[in-house]
Amino acid sequence: MDGARGRKPQGGRGARPAAPRGRGAGGSRSGTATSRGPRREGSTARRRPSATKSLSAGPAASGGEKLPARRNGTAVTRVPAARRRAEVPDGAVPASGAVLRSPSVAGAPRLREVVSRLTLVREDVSEASELVNKVVSRLIQALRSNGGSFSSIKRLGAGSYYEHVKISEPNEFDIMLVMPIARLQLDECDDTGAYYYVTFKRNPKERYLLKFLDENGKLSALKMLQELREIIKQEVKNFKDVEVTVQRRKAGSPAITLQIKNPPAADISVDIILTLEVQQSWPRSTQDGLKIELWLGRKVKGQFRNEAIYLVAKQNKKEKVLRGNTWRLSFLHIEKAMLNNHGSSKTCCESDGLKCCRKSCLKLLKYLLEQLKMKYPKKLEKFCSYHVKTAFFHSCVTWPNDTDWHSGDLDYCFQKCLGYFLHCLQKSQLPHFFIPKYNLLSLEDKVSNDFLSRQINSELNNGFPIFQERF
Repeated sequence: MDGARGRKPQGGRGARPAAPRGRGAGGSRSGTATSRGPRREGSTARRRPSATKSLSAGPAASGGEKLPARRNGTAVTRVPAARRRAEVPDGAVPASGAVLRSPSVAGAPRLREVVSRLTLVREDVSEASELVNKVVSRLIQALRSNGGSFSSIKRLGAGSYYEHVKISEPNEFDIMLVMPIARLQLDECDDTGAYYYVTFKRNPKERYLLKFLDENGKLSALKMLQELREIIKQEVKNFKDVEVTVQRRKAGSPAITLQIKNPPAADISVDIILTLEVQQSWPRSTQDGLKIELWLGRKVKGQFRNEAIYLVAKQNKKEKVLRGNTWRLSFLHIEKAMLNNHGSSKTCCESDGLKCCRKSCLKLLKYLLEQLKMKYPKKLEKFCSYHVKTAFFHSCVTWPNDTDWHSGDLDYCFQKCLGYFLHCLQKSQLPHFFIPKYNLLSLEDKVSNDFLSRQINSELNNGFPIFQERF
C-alpha cells in the first residue's frame, strides 16, 4: 500500500509518475508541474519538480526536509504533451511521489564525492583487463583449435566493467562465450516468458550439437556446461605464466567461474557464460518490453529488436525436477549498448554535449545495495545488482530527456531513482525491462522486500551513513 494508505496514485496505467516536490531557485514552493523544453547550450531553463505524496515504506519519511531542489526554478518552454509524458512500462507501478530527505545530516557525504571514490584507478583497470584478456584469449584459441563442439565460439564482454559502471575494484569480469546457431525452436517452460526449452528444427546445420540433446530431444544446458567446464579445466593446467583455477560449480549458475591470481592485488574473478546466439525474431513475451521510444527513440528500438536472441544456460528453479535443460533469455548485449549510448541526444556526455548523471546514479544505486548486502548478507541474499539496474532503466524511461539528468542535479536524480525502486519494493513488483510479465520481486519474498525498503529509507533519512562505512 502506498503512502496514501489505500488511496490510488493519481493517473492510471501509462501515467507519468510525479517527481518529488522541491524548491525553485528563489526558495518558493511549486505546487504545479511545468513542462520540459529542449535545453540549449548555456541555457539555465530547468523543470520544477511537481507536488507529491509521502512514502510509507520503512521508517516514516515525513518531516520538513524535501528532495534537493534542482538548480533553479526558471520557467521553461512548453512542448507537446506527447513529448512531456513518458509511459510507465507495462506491468510497472507508477513511482511514488515520495517526499525524500536530502542528505543534509552533519557529516553526510556529498554524493559526488562518493561517486569519485567509486571510480576505478586507470592503471589498476589496465593491468586487470590485460590479464583477463590474455587468459580468455588462450581459452578461446584452445576451444577453437579443439575442432569439437565449441569451435565456432566467439567472445563478448558483458556486465558492469564493459558498461563502464563498475564500482570499487576491477576484480570481477563477465565474459560471454557466444555460439552462433542458425535457428531453434523455443518453447516457454513457465509463465515468466524468460525461460525456454530449446530444440532443433529439422536437419540442423549444427549437427555436432546433437550429442547434447536429452531423452526428450531438448538441448541440455547442463551437458554443454559440463563439457565446456572439462575442456577449460584441462586447458588452465597448461598455463605456466599465470595461476588460474576453476571454481566449484554453483548450483543453478549459468557461469563457469575462473579465479586468477594477481599479486599483489586482489584475485580476479571471471565468470564465463555459455551463450547461444540465435538469428530469429524475439519471442512474444518481449513484445511489450523495451519501452525506449521517448528515451532513445523508435529507430534505436527497432535496431535493438533486430539483434539476435541470446540464451544463457540457466536452470529454472521453479521446475519441480531440475533436469538442466532450460535456457534463459539474456539481453546483456542490449543493456551494454543502452548504457554506452545512454542519451536522448546523440551528443550526451560527449565533449560538445551536455553532461548527464545517469551512470553516476546507477553506480550509487549499485553501491548502496552492495553495502547493505555486506551488512545484512542473510536477509538480503535474494537481491543482486540486476534489481537496481532494472529499476534504473525504468527510471530512464520515466524521465527520458537529457535535461532530466543534468550533471549538476546528481542528488536530485539519485533520490528520484531511489524513490522509484522503493515504490517497487513496496509493491513487490519490478517488471523485467524486456519481459514485462516477468516480475523480479516476488510477493513470496515480501519480507525481504520490506526489510530492504526499511534499510534504504533509514539511509535516506540519515544522509546515507553507509557510504562512509567499510565492511
